[in-house]
Amino acid sequence: MAKRLFGEFFGTFWLVFGGCGSAVLAAGYPQLGIGFVGVSLAFGLTVLTMAYTLGHVSGCHLNPAISIGAAVAKRFAWKDVPGYIAAQVVGGAVGAGVLFLIASGKAGFDVHAGFASNGYGMHSPDGYSLLACFVAEVVLTAFFLLIILGSTHESAPKGFAPIAIGLGLTLIHLISIPVTNTSVNPARSTAVAIFAGGWALSQLWLFWIAPIVGGIVGALIHSALFEKTPLEPAIVGEK
Repeated sequence: MAKRLFGEFFGTFWLVFGGCGSAVLAAGYPQLGIGFVGVSLAFGLTVLTMAYTLGHVSGCHLNPAISIGAAVAKRFAWKDVPGYIAAQVVGGAVGAGVLFLIASGKAGFDVHAGFASNGYGMHSPDGYSLLACFVAEVVLTAFFLLIILGSTHESAPKGFAPIAIGLGLTLIHLISIPVTNTSVNPARSTAVAIFAGGWALSQLWLFWIAPIVGGIVGALIHSALFEKTPLEPAIVGEK
């Protein structure tokens, strides 16, 4: 269990440092900035690389909503959920701390300007309402769970799950960066909100509740519609 928790710690560190780091350090760089597409790809790459690196160690959840959704889908033990969530939150916070040390080395840096935090209303990148942001986070997290549960199923092609998951997270960011700055991950949201403070902390509740609700919804849909029954073959004619 210690190795699994360290895996979740380091993996979530990498997700926050790599994904949020791309937004803070590289997205707005004059003329050569990577923009929305670059940030979306960076988040996808963090998960893809860690899934291959740590998937055999901890399952590479890196996200409380994923751990809870996996438990609802009976792919993960409920007794392990609290430890995983703690490791993810701490790992993300440490990743954000290292990012803060680097970003604050530039004159004029203002962590309170956002620091890649998630928000709604006037703090949504394009001014989307609380309801719109809640729905987006629920729907996108539900689909993220469906991608994860489907691609890691024993009947799915072996070895390709990290690619599907990483590209799935990239697509999610391409859709929702203008809406909420994309969370679908309470640990990611908490990590940067700790440093941004103020409005980021006051709006953090949404980015715990909505992704967890989405994770549960995705798990229930998968279990009800896509999980095989014990007598149902994965492929017609399979013994």
